[in-house]
Amino acid sequence: MQDNIAETKPLAPKAVPALGETAVYAKGEAVRILDRTPIGHYRVPLYLRGKHGVIESVIEPTGLNNEEEGYGRNAGSKLHYYRVAIPMTEIWPGYTGSPRDGLRIEIFETWLERN
Repeated sequence: MQDNIAETKPLAPKAVPALGETAVYAKGEAVRILDRTPIGHYRVPLYLRGKHGVIESVIEPTGLNNEEEGYGRNAGSKLHYYRVAIPMTEIWPGYTGSPRDGLRIEIFETWLERN
């Protein structure tokens, strides 16, 4: 008589990426640029805040949040920048140019949310 006991194999340890090593958003994902008004110098133009776009590419973590670095608060944060494609019709309602026209801008991870 044969036993029906499954052979157990040890589980391979899985590496867990550190905070910031894995991109939060992926190419092709729809995002919204946050509409915040923090005090200080921030690198997201006012006219783009609250607008919707699509991630065109993921830029590897720089290890530098240039907005916080200016205040000496970077402390080695390691997050991603994303090139976001925003249609001109999203930026300027009533835009009459080609529907393929758009603006591309690199935006730091902390300024984006899923659409």
